[in-house]
Amino acid sequence: MNLLENLQLQARYSQWVNQRLYDVCANLTEDDPKRDRGVFFHSIHGTWNHLLLGDRVWLARLQGQPVPYQCLDLELYADFAELRAAQADCDQALRDWIKGLQTDDLQRRITFRSLSTGQDKELSVPIMLTALLNHKTHHRGQITALLSQCGCESGDIDFICAPVSITLGFTSRTI
Repeated sequence: MNLLENLQLQARYSQWVNQRLYDVCANLTEDDPKRDRGVFFHSIHGTWNHLLLGDRVWLARLQGQPVPYQCLDLELYADFAELRAAQADCDQALRDWIKGLQTDDLQRRITFRSLSTGQDKELSVPIMLTALLNHKTHHRGQITALLSQCGCESGDIDFICAPVSITLGFTSRTI
């Protein structure tokens, strides 16, 4: 597997996990997603919101577009269903963008200003994508812990448990 294939795989897996965890969140009571649970972005809703915001910031940088936000705790959607739909759209946009990459694109370096530190940075496309995908994993871990606090089981979302369609890139069969 080459680097491009690995990045595509990670994006497919990320999309699958997001869908699975949002499915679990759909079983929460109306108040649970926004209940402050003492985490950095306060709640399940706040953490999902931050995840989407981060995805959009990284994707804009990668695509050479202006960064759409200037702070990391802006609420993008008050409605949980709208937040979920926007995340699904963003996950697909990321997959499509990565799928369109060519080997030469992996050598490109991008300069940007960090929203968290205000410092100028320059990173290669693969490092930026790795940062984006790791960021998603980090915050999904928080979401699974918060779901446990609500008495919800997030299911087996380990990479090894992903459907074959994710790990092989096909859509016709699952484990």
